[in-house]
Amino acid sequence: MNREIINQPLLVLVGPTAIGKTSLSLTLADRYGCEIVSVDSMQVYRYMDIGTAKVTAEERRGISHHLIDIVDPSENYDAACFTTDALKAIRDIHSRGKLPLLTGGTGLYLRSLLYGIFPGAPADEQVRQELHRRLATEGFSKLYEELITIDRISAERINYNDSHRLLRALEIFYISGIPWSEHLEEQRKASPKTVFTNLIKIGLTCDREQLYARINMRCQNMIDNGLEEEVRKLLAMGYNRSMKSLGSIGYRHMINYLEGGWSFEEMMRLLARDTRRYAKRQYTWFTKMVDLQWFQINEPARIVQFVDQWMVKKQQ
Repeated sequence: MNREIINQPLLVLVGPTAIGKTSLSLTLADRYGCEIVSVDSMQVYRYMDIGTAKVTAEERRGISHHLIDIVDPSENYDAACFTTDALKAIRDIHSRGKLPLLTGGTGLYLRSLLYGIFPGAPADEQVRQELHRRLATEGFSKLYEELITIDRISAERINYNDSHRLLRALEIFYISGIPWSEHLEEQRKASPKTVFTNLIKIGLTCDREQLYARINMRCQNMIDNGLEEEVRKLLAMGYNRSMKSLGSIGYRHMINYLEGGWSFEEMMRLLARDTRRYAKRQYTWFTKMVDLQWFQINEPARIVQFVDQWMVKKQQ
């Protein structure tokens, strides 16, 4: 198989949701003249700004951003699409003598681009137990309807009353944000078509309690900044909860509230809980990544020093 070898430099910054990747990415972009390539499965969608914590036009400070606002919420976008689009953006940035900075939290997308390999679908005992509890109290039909809205392909493959596969499909989506059907498809297509020979990968982290506090603040900011109005507008435009985009964290929670399924307080509690669980799964993705250098969020000087040293080496 012919492989493309990319020798030009590539900088990667990852970490869980709400950790502070956006702020650091802008600092790095300013210092090194980077253009930013988003590695976020939800920021690709237009009209979905608040619930995805999308960087605003003012925050971008004139720094070019790629793979943001490129598809409508009704369109399906997956790791294969991302790999194609990201490679195109990287080549374009390199052609202008600039440094691409990939940043985001969707581990599946980054693995697809860098390695072309996909691990088995994730598992989480806590999520599994909660789904078993819901199956006992709400019944198969209720959970099956829920699966149809987030992963219709998997739902159509599940026989009626096959509770084991139903719960597995829901578990995979709620801990990774990626439908089971997409995991299976990407495993089938996986192959390392591109090799990057000159890159560094930085992981941003902090104490778990500090991260959870940041997540709680992120959730509250989403509400304060108008998530409810944003979701109402999306629904009025004809988009609905059966679409993959609106099945994501924040959007499905607000829709459940708007449709009367949850009280406001319950919606906020579950939004924060599910965001924490997603952050946990993001750590699992990134800790399996080879040569990822972790830094605390209060160590910007060390991060800059690390990148400075790499920049010197790549110029030699």
